[in-house]
Amino acid sequence: MTVRQRLPGTPEPMVWLKGSDGIRIAADNWGRSDDPLVLLLHGGGQTRHAWKGTGEVLAGHGFRVYAIDARGHGDSDWAPDGEYHQDAMVDDLIEVVGELGEPHPVLVGASMGGGVSLCAVGEERVMARALVLVDMAPRIEPEGAGRILEFMAQKPEGFESLEEVAEAIAAYQPQRRKPRVLDGLKKNVRLDEDGRLRWHWDPAWMSDDKLGEIDARWDRLQTAAERLGQQRVPTQLVRGGLSDVLSEEGAADFLKTCPHAEYVNVTDAAHMVAGDRNDVFTDAVVSFLEKLQ
Repeated sequence: MTVRQRLPGTPEPMVWLKGSDGIRIAADNWGRSDDPLVLLLHGGGQTRHAWKGTGEVLAGHGFRVYAIDARGHGDSDWAPDGEYHQDAMVDDLIEVVGELGEPHPVLVGASMGGGVSLCAVGEERVMARALVLVDMAPRIEPEGAGRILEFMAQKPEGFESLEEVAEAIAAYQPQRRKPRVLDGLKKNVRLDEDGRLRWHWDPAWMSDDKLGEIDARWDRLQTAAERLGQQRVPTQLVRGGLSDVLSEEGAADFLKTCPHAEYVNVTDAAHMVAGDRNDVFTDAVVSFLEKLQ
């Protein structure tokens, strides 16, 4: 396995948790140990850092919050066998829930993390207290998903500088302002043995035909959504109004399957809802969760 080093000055994980098959899961946490547990699961190519603002606000509203790096992402271990399928990530989630000692957590999952959460809850592998899906439902748009994968697959030779990294991100997310100070990007890349910057994730995570995998997951995710509708687990669906991944039609399909779900459309956010409008997103999640108190 190629050794890639974290850049100096990047934040260390606050805690380490145990995933399945010996995988170590990096996490940050906020809140008191006796508060209700909320787990934040990021999207593909993201890290736990995407949730920092949300985690701090939720802790201030009386929740114990853990944002975790998925296997092969951020500071979590890469899978030695290259196993990054849905079941492996659901198994990691089950192990984390068991270690934290709260069998009925709230799961907040964005994109990839939303798919993991939906399967875990719908298949009754995690008996969640509530579920928040962020720009994710069984029916997503292939073009939008393909655009994500194109972004993640670019520059296989690595980047020469943080400026190059910033340019790549700005091209993918034109709705966001390019940062003036680039130090915040350090946590998204690693330094390889040739001194080039590469994305933090394991390249093996991209080795499968991801679009084909998305098609193959449809039936499983739809079945999980149907079971969720029968279980009536409190559910919130948050869509980015500018998203090209989850359309209004895709959201409407999910709400037909789970008519008990609450729906929020963050009008000026794209697929990375929490990053685009963290204030609006977090307020919506807080409002939803406080109804459960």
